[in-house]
Amino acid sequence: MKLGLFLGYSGSEYKIDINSIRIAEEMGYSSVWLSEAYGSDAVTPSAWILAQTSKINVGTGIMQIPARTPACTAMTAMTLQILSKNRFILGLGPSGPQVVEGWHGEPYYRPLIRTREYIEIIRKIFARESPVEYEGKHYQLPYKGDNATGLGKPLKSILHPSGQIKIFTAAVAPKGIRLAAEIADGMFPIFMIPEKFEVFSDNINRGFEKSENIKNLSHFEICPIVPVSIGKDINLCRKPIKSMLALYIGGMGAVGKNFYNDYVKLLGFEQAAIDIQKLYLTGKIPQAEELVPDELVDSISLVGPRENVAERLNIWKKAAQENQVSSILLSGGFHNQMEFIAENVL
Repeated sequence: MKLGLFLGYSGSEYKIDINSIRIAEEMGYSSVWLSEAYGSDAVTPSAWILAQTSKINVGTGIMQIPARTPACTAMTAMTLQILSKNRFILGLGPSGPQVVEGWHGEPYYRPLIRTREYIEIIRKIFARESPVEYEGKHYQLPYKGDNATGLGKPLKSILHPSGQIKIFTAAVAPKGIRLAAEIADGMFPIFMIPEKFEVFSDNINRGFEKSENIKNLSHFEICPIVPVSIGKDINLCRKPIKSMLALYIGGMGAVGKNFYNDYVKLLGFEQAAIDIQKLYLTGKIPQAEELVPDELVDSISLVGPRENVAERLNIWKKAAQENQVSSILLSGGFHNQMEFIAENVL
């Protein structure tokens, strides 16, 4: 099992602890991941980290698909791939309607079809087999729709990429998982219970069956984000994770339009998911956080005393032996926590 760091996106200010990343690189961590919401972007810090490291892979977790054209993303990925000597990993996702329509001014329409077309175009650009032509429901190359000049022509990238690039997608909903397994090289669930892989397995296998290539779990990387909060007082350690989970379960999207809420129900916490969402959407955030089950926190995280964390790491490693997990992406750890986890895994 490999280890990675998930840095996420910024708040009102943006700082990256490059020293911690370099220490992780020397410890043997294999990757670091950056995200974006509606402030800092994921690409700029990825380039900045790649420029100041030499071994660790850097990925976007995720670049929002509606924020950039497929060609723009392919150009960015090709350039970073070449400059970093193949250390860049392209992580993509459709985001959600609040950000897509509220921030980017784009319709949130058929996000899975859009994701499929987006990745197909990027693969074509990287392949450089011929000038790119594509006729999809979301994308047409060259564009022939309303207000087109008619002067567009198929183009082939001037830059020669060093082979195809690894593409990951963010996925927790069943259809998203199936699509990831079909067309991507891996996926990163926002969180995961390693003992409940059956939540993913059927949809992953269905995706494999539709893939153009022969695929199984040994050809597909599953990299869940795992919150880290190590300390003697487990209740104190749980608090920041409960705040995060309450936000995703209760505050992302709306009633009936929250993928994370649906996902937590599949994990076996249906009533908690309903109650947390009701409280969160009526502004009762502290009460919503209190309702996040300890069992859920403990099962998705590395939380509490070191002996608890070591026990959970053994469960993650067992899942990795069965190809159910490729890497865990740690979120929220400090130097000594990174070192402790590395000593127990690498």
